[in-house]
Amino acid sequence: MAINPKELEFNKNDDSMRMRISEMERKLETIYLGGGKSKIEKHHSKGKLTARERIDLLIDPNSRTIEIGAFAGEGMYAEHGGCPAGGVVIKIGYVSGRQCIIVANDATVKAGAWFPITGKKNLRAQEIAMENHLPIIYLVDSAGVYLPLQDEIFPDKEHFGRIFRNNAVMSSMGITQIAAVMGSCVAGGAYLPIMSDESLIVNKTGTIFLAGSYLVKAAIGESIDNETLGGGHTHTSISGVCDYLSENDEECLSTIRDLMSRLGEKDKAGFDRIEAIAPKKDQGELFGIFPDDRAKPYNMKDVIERIVDDSEFNEYKKDYGKTILCGYARIEGWSVGIVANQRLVIKNSKGEMEFGGVIYNESADKAARFIMVCNQKNIPLVFLQDVSGFMVGSKSEHAGIIKDGAKLVSAMANSVVPKFTIILGNSYGAGNYAMCGKAYDPRLIVSWPTAELAVMSGASAAKTLMQIEIASLKGKGEEVDEVKQKAIYDKIKARYDAQISPYYAASRIWVDAIINPLETRKVVSMGIEAANHYKTDKRYNVGALQT
Repeated sequence: MAINPKELEFNKNDDSMRMRISEMERKLETIYLGGGKSKIEKHHSKGKLTARERIDLLIDPNSRTIEIGAFAGEGMYAEHGGCPAGGVVIKIGYVSGRQCIIVANDATVKAGAWFPITGKKNLRAQEIAMENHLPIIYLVDSAGVYLPLQDEIFPDKEHFGRIFRNNAVMSSMGITQIAAVMGSCVAGGAYLPIMSDESLIVNKTGTIFLAGSYLVKAAIGESIDNETLGGGHTHTSISGVCDYLSENDEECLSTIRDLMSRLGEKDKAGFDRIEAIAPKKDQGELFGIFPDDRAKPYNMKDVIERIVDDSEFNEYKKDYGKTILCGYARIEGWSVGIVANQRLVIKNSKGEMEFGGVIYNESADKAARFIMVCNQKNIPLVFLQDVSGFMVGSKSEHAGIIKDGAKLVSAMANSVVPKFTIILGNSYGAGNYAMCGKAYDPRLIVSWPTAELAVMSGASAAKTLMQIEIASLKGKGEEVDEVKQKAIYDKIKARYDAQISPYYAASRIWVDAIINPLETRKVVSMGIEAANHYKTDKRYNVGALQT
């Protein structure tokens, strides 16, 4: 389809997308300051680098990274002074040429203490490491659990203690773990570096102990300073807890780079890759193609052709089940199967009109079969979400939309090839599930700044809830005129709109990141590269799909 960048609608969309990206970048600038400039200066005065400075020095110069959970904690914990980025910085990157995931406590945020979202974010990093057999590097500088919220981070299955359980599991899986103690490492957190394969500690600034000097004095009456109790020399020459002593952050990070350079190769998953070719069509046109008004249609093929190599998309069952596009392509040379919602209002094979972004019987059936074929061919799957849900009404119900929807969800959920999900626009209701939402284990799930995640749109939810509230008021004998109806609607919609924002989702790590659309190729490519580290022994059961 020809795109005219001079069209008014194109330019409106382009302006809106650029404004959204600018807003995202402004938010990130604040988040990157962690606890603020004064806390950073105090940190530097101790001879320590910040979490982000440590990562920048550790990774290969000019190499690409993906930050996981930058918006974690956004808008949360205001009564506790906030928790930018969840108090921990996590990136997938390259160290000595080896792809790995790095977890660095940000001690400028409440001394690196663990909030509930900190625990969730750390567990997500370990999940990524375990799924992809990626080496993981911990840069430890944390005061431990944030005590005012200890009941939300300490005792449950997905809380603080799960970190150490995962340390043990990753060790048994042969996943390399390197921990560097570059600040405080106290109480239960002291187990993390020791449960890693190799540990480092920075002299005079790194400390490890189950209880600090004040608690030791209170508990057993012993008077001792923290350095003697659990400093660098203590743990490298007396206790033998740590393997390497470094004089400063820079030396510590250099040692980690040396350790990473010695890792041997393991069996790969064998995903097909050839030389990458840039999209033939201008990627910058994505900004103008994608409508800011979520109700307006557009052709998803125009988006795909600006993401995939050479703008080449080999479509599967092109004339059947048209509200989902399926087909083969390459992204930075990697072979992928794409499953994408089509937003055009189109005719189906029976000549009937179908609404864009809605999953119908035929499209659910097609997508399920395509997922099956990709599993047979060992081709990773990329889901491009802009979905309003499944079609409702008597016609769809009588045609068995629930059965066909279940077939799609089952095929997607049982898929053993890596899945990657990009939420471009709507991600509503069961459509989120069928198109590989967070609950269905995508290796990475990211959104564009235009994304909306909810059971339904803000307008639909507000209308539904307004009707319920009006019925309740009338039941109590109250009169509800148009002015009052509008006030009720506006109040409900404002609250709901705040919850469907991509920032609301990212703050709770429902998505791993909000990205500039131009980063889509990088995220998918680095994600498949990570997944290629491990050859799964699982087999895909396709029997149920043959009926």
